[in-house]
Amino acid sequence: MLLNQTSLTDKRPTELLAPAKNATIAIEAVKHGADAVYMGASSHGARSAASNSIAEVAAAVEFAHQFRAKVYVTVNTLIYENELKKVERLISDLYKAGVDALIVQDLGVLRLDIPPIALHASTQCDIRTPETARFLQDLGFSQLVLPRELTLDEIRAMKAATNVPLEAFVHGALCVSYSGDCYASLMHTGRSANRGECAQLCRLPYDLTDADSRILSTGKHLLSLRDLNRLNDLSTMIEAGISSFKIEGRLKEMPYVKNVVTAYNAELTRLGVPRTSDGISEARFVADVSKSFNRGFTSYFLHTHSPKSIASVDSPKSIGHPIATVKAVKGRQIEMDRCREVLHNGDGLTYFLKSGAVSGLRVNRVDSATSFSLNESPKGLAEGSTLYRNFDKEFDDTLSGETATRYIPLDITVRRAGPLLCMDASGVTVTIEYPDIQTARTPQHEARSRTIGKLGNTIYRLRTLDDRLDDEFVAASALTDLRRKLTDKLAEANRATYPYDYRKAEQRAATAPSSELSYHANVANSLAKTVYRSHGVNGDIDDAPEVCKPNGEVCVMHTRYCLRRELGHCLLSPAGREWKEPLRLTAPGIEFTLQFDCRNCRMKVMMYHQSR
Repeated sequence: MLLNQTSLTDKRPTELLAPAKNATIAIEAVKHGADAVYMGASSHGARSAASNSIAEVAAAVEFAHQFRAKVYVTVNTLIYENELKKVERLISDLYKAGVDALIVQDLGVLRLDIPPIALHASTQCDIRTPETARFLQDLGFSQLVLPRELTLDEIRAMKAATNVPLEAFVHGALCVSYSGDCYASLMHTGRSANRGECAQLCRLPYDLTDADSRILSTGKHLLSLRDLNRLNDLSTMIEAGISSFKIEGRLKEMPYVKNVVTAYNAELTRLGVPRTSDGISEARFVADVSKSFNRGFTSYFLHTHSPKSIASVDSPKSIGHPIATVKAVKGRQIEMDRCREVLHNGDGLTYFLKSGAVSGLRVNRVDSATSFSLNESPKGLAEGSTLYRNFDKEFDDTLSGETATRYIPLDITVRRAGPLLCMDASGVTVTIEYPDIQTARTPQHEARSRTIGKLGNTIYRLRTLDDRLDDEFVAASALTDLRRKLTDKLAEANRATYPYDYRKAEQRAATAPSSELSYHANVANSLAKTVYRSHGVNGDIDDAPEVCKPNGEVCVMHTRYCLRRELGHCLLSPAGREWKEPLRLTAPGIEFTLQFDCRNCRMKVMMYHQSR
């Protein structure tokens, strides 16, 4: 759906926010159309495997800011008391590096002695209600990262309660629990998701049993969700109030980021929405998000409280899409009935074994349109098996090269002012002394356009030339000198006028949504407690589980995903009565009990814990 111009007039400029494992990927994300990137710092970034030095962050900033694209850094884990000073120094260094904003979970950051860098509230803040959104806005957060679970109507309610930009995930992996409210990894392994060390228990296979120990499902990945894909929902999300579209994946490699960013940039360009950064991105390939890692796609709860299927219970891996059915297995050669797509040497294929597990193989040589050979005979591949392609070698090879250029178009005027030659563009004027006026023997406009248009080693590209020199002859060296001065001055002007956002004032009258806080509030240090105390929390404040693990039956996941609904046994349906509660999920060394809140259509995953 295209947005008409009238509907755009009251909308904020739109931001496409891309993940970056490192500075190199950050730069490529900007080249491919990102308006902003987010990356981890050296610590406290919620992805311990995606940390970056200050120098790497600064390199990303230097490139991005040329296009007025922003760089956000994640400091979105809980901070222990003995780490506060370290984080204080880290934030100061990030500010000096030119970072545009920090993405923060721990409210203790508000009481650190830090520069006035802008703060964004992480999705780990669990902004489930308009009241929480308003509270965080009033604390001085200038952008709010909403939970992935929200419907369009719930997003509209968030928008009505706030006046800061709202950020929402549109693509990538989904956590089954509300972000910031998952303690399964911590309680089972000691590795905390809120400290960037999630053990991903949601991706494990489980057995499901009922109160009579009847086995309802065996070896399925019952908590593993599909991946988010809202490529076709951007216009409705803009109408609902979203202005920043976030792609998940700070652990993803370069090809993934290039492909997904290009796809979303193309869609936003097609919609004709205003953007927060400058420049035009030209990709040299056709993006296809289905060719990048995914567990199958879902738009999640965006359009309905009860989506039909959102889990990937057969495998947490990227299975790919079906391309053929096996006709015969002849040792190392595989024959297919018909292949829907052209195979390439090096393609990755998957198939299901009789046990239900997923196996994979690599195409060694394509023999014909319906046959290929392997290095060794495949195990468990039989006639009638469906083959899926999860790795397209040709597409991946394309993405390994230079695949996009980003430039700023210039409308340049060249003219004379007495003894000076002048060149103007984007409000910038440069001059050189050139008093000798000579009449050209031949027309000069085309030659001048070629000389001035030689901008290949810059981020600029000549769009139009207003040549007011008429039939005057000007040496190419003089025009080259002017052009270099112009691009240097444009870069200098961009740096001097870069529009930094700064931390907003904390409203003293801001009131926390609750007067007491359980461990779900994730309060891990004294400064966070001080923030809450100064904003109306006068009751008990429990420590975060990372500081003091709760005992007894502990809610380790709170989910909008309902396993009963996913498997066709919703308690509000006749089939729901067939399964006697409590239901349990078990895996080696793990036992979860499931509780169902049918009034609110939520599920709690419970785990027993007793401190020794």
